[in-house]
Amino acid sequence: MNREERRDLDALIVRVNAWIAQAKRIRAQREAASNVVRRAVEHLRRSQVTLHRDGRPTWHSLPVNPKAGALLGDLLAWSRMPAETREDEHTLRVLVEDLPVQVRSARSLLGLRRLFSSDGKKEKAATAASHLADYHARAEKEQLFRRLETLDVPFRRSGVDAAHSLAQELVPLEEHFPELKGRPVLLDLHVVKELDSAISRVRRARKQEASHRDAAMRAGDGVRKAESRKLLAEMPLDRLREATRDRLRTVPLANAGFTTVLDVLDLGDDITALPGIGEKSAAQLLGAARTLWQTTFDEMPARIDIRRRTDEATALLRALHAWDAARNLAGGSALLSRVDELAPLVDHRMPAGTTHVAFYPAVYAPDPDVLRQDIAAVCEGAARLGVFAPGGRGEEDVWDDFTSRPADYFALLSELGINPENEAKATGDLPDEIVQAIRDFSLKTDHLKVAALRGYQSFAARFSLVQRKVVIGDEMGLGKTVEALAALAHLSASGESHFVVICPAAVVTNWTREITAKSTLTAHRVHGPERDRAMRSWIRRGGIAVTTFETLARFQEQMSNVGDLACVVVDEAHYIKNPSAKRSSRTAELIDRSPRAILLTGTPLENRIEEFANLVGYLQPHLLKDVSELNPRRFRKQIAPAYLRRNQEDVLDELPELVEVDEFVPLTTADRIAYRQAVSEGNFAAMRQAAMSEGRDSGKIRRLLEIVEEAEDNGRRVIVFSHFLGVLKQVADVLPGKVIGPLTGSVPAARRQDMVDDFSAAGEGAVLVAQIQAGGVGLNIQAASVIAICEPQLKPTIEWQAIARAHRMGQLESVQVHRLLSEEGVDQRIRQILERKSVLFDDFARRSATAESAPEAFDVSEADLAREIVAEERERLLRDR
Repeated sequence: MNREERRDLDALIVRVNAWIAQAKRIRAQREAASNVVRRAVEHLRRSQVTLHRDGRPTWHSLPVNPKAGALLGDLLAWSRMPAETREDEHTLRVLVEDLPVQVRSARSLLGLRRLFSSDGKKEKAATAASHLADYHARAEKEQLFRRLETLDVPFRRSGVDAAHSLAQELVPLEEHFPELKGRPVLLDLHVVKELDSAISRVRRARKQEASHRDAAMRAGDGVRKAESRKLLAEMPLDRLREATRDRLRTVPLANAGFTTVLDVLDLGDDITALPGIGEKSAAQLLGAARTLWQTTFDEMPARIDIRRRTDEATALLRALHAWDAARNLAGGSALLSRVDELAPLVDHRMPAGTTHVAFYPAVYAPDPDVLRQDIAAVCEGAARLGVFAPGGRGEEDVWDDFTSRPADYFALLSELGINPENEAKATGDLPDEIVQAIRDFSLKTDHLKVAALRGYQSFAARFSLVQRKVVIGDEMGLGKTVEALAALAHLSASGESHFVVICPAAVVTNWTREITAKSTLTAHRVHGPERDRAMRSWIRRGGIAVTTFETLARFQEQMSNVGDLACVVVDEAHYIKNPSAKRSSRTAELIDRSPRAILLTGTPLENRIEEFANLVGYLQPHLLKDVSELNPRRFRKQIAPAYLRRNQEDVLDELPELVEVDEFVPLTTADRIAYRQAVSEGNFAAMRQAAMSEGRDSGKIRRLLEIVEEAEDNGRRVIVFSHFLGVLKQVADVLPGKVIGPLTGSVPAARRQDMVDDFSAAGEGAVLVAQIQAGGVGLNIQAASVIAICEPQLKPTIEWQAIARAHRMGQLESVQVHRLLSEEGVDQRIRQILERKSVLFDDFARRSATAESAPEAFDVSEADLAREIVAEERERLLRDR
């Protein structure tokens, strides 16, 4: 190689070395930047929190602070560096790793090295020099130096305004965080701090609620222990022998003056000191006594008797009141669910200097407004908690509270499991697969204000939601209104908005009151002079429209602007048993329009089985195709998916005694004259009223005066029921003291409720005089504990309804029912009809399993009945002459 060639090679090596140095600098810069970005990504990922709802991710949160701004600045700087292609990576690797080797080898041809290099080394160096020349030529052609200049950009770190950068999507996060897509929802830190405080408050309330629940359990056990001791104090020693099949001798105990099992328990181990009792006998006697104690305690409910205000019962009421208040503090299930979902956000410590939190939607994220609403709901719920100081009520106060809302207290006892309900009876006559589906269904009670749903009430609400269109035929007094409200509240919590209640005019006021008192849903009274305004409000705002069968036509005309109708509730659904009636067809149209419907009636069957089948036919017509050949067992089985009924004795163990007395009253001379006159005229209605038509000269009136006087002496209030307006007038005229009424069908619905309120507020001895059809439907009259029915009714269900208005959940006094019956005449014949109709109802509508005759045998119209009885009475009276 001559001098010029060596000079060219030297220049080539200088040029290549410059490229190599630049490539090394580029590599070092990018590696350092990569390390910075990796640390930034790790730090930002650690600061992320993922929120979930129903087990699915909804939001990914990222705190916004100066540190985050610096890290985001690093990511932004990295994004601004030229992207390195695969070709670039190859070029840099060749320049950094391969060409330096070639340069070192080619230097053997330069300077003094060429004089000392072997021929083999010179040959290898010549090959390297040729390779460098080729590479240089190709690089010049491809303008490699320009690509290197593009890549040779220093990594310039600088912070950014994190909130602005995220809001404007200036930093490409998705490259490093695939889950952080799109524009985030930015919330000020003060919102999160308020949420933190709210969640802490709710958590304290939850902990407080748990402690009060435990205290209520202990207080309940205290009542049960006291009652168990009382029972064992009345249990003779002979029970010890019976419990051990006469293997124990109790004579030594009796000789020592002990008489009861409680005496043995209290004596304890000291029993061995008694003459004639050794250690073995003592152990056996104590074991038997303790077994009887445990069995008694296990089966003992926590009784609360307003006439026996024991210390233990007072302590239980205080504990239940405290637990109820603490439950209200803890909020509804929706509030607690939102707290659990948002808690990870506040549990994750926010870095210093945080000003905002960015929320990125996950795959299942709801609308951003929902996030804000959830946070606001938690904060508002916590603000409503207030400060709770347990034990603040005196003894009288807590008993007053109990007497004002006993059903709430008994529901709390049931929820604690102290007085558990019979689950088999609470589920009615339903198939196992339906029962299991209902058990698996979770009821949302966020919009309910009741202290607690009874287990059977919750079951009914879930039954209606699972089966969608149903008849709830629970006996009067079990809370069908609350059961329906619970179903509507669940639907509201699930996003539904428009509901309708159709009912008789007499109970519109009661429905609007119950909706307001027991739920957070809005009641719209679409009845009366303000119905059009209420209708517009319901269409616009949603809630529960309460209307009547009579106003249904106008209601349907104005429904064109309503989108989805979530559920229709029909109260006193036996009003639509006749499908040819206009109110029935209009109601059926609404039922068809709605995906859900709940028919409420305690008397689904009054006269004919076809009427009951008609109710089921509105809902699930496929269940019954032909009822003409049905026996009771088959009928109940077929309608089970759409029909649920529980009777009072099945689920209300705490219900006070119902004492029914048939008062057989002889006809006075004046009664007999009036009765004969009515028979001679063929006037069936007059025959039924004759025994009360002569004022104080009538036998039934005289007995009624005695009943009212006795009730006043015992501190009770009385309801007097009759079908006839003339009888009600007679009663109202002759009764002394505080008489309210008559409450009749002509009294406006709102005024009816006012009369019931006046009666409830009246003192001992007050009397409410009511037409049995008007006062026996839809009104709750627990203030009364004495009921007088002036004449037997033609339908047993009418009497049952009337009695159930007083003997229902929440009644604390035993209820006395006095049926005033003439010893002779029309009353006896009507009673025979009643007995046969009662058998029909029991066979097909209750859960009993026997049937002795076809339903058609009892299908007697009132006109036929009247003609038959008048004819028989004429014959009897002529025969008696």
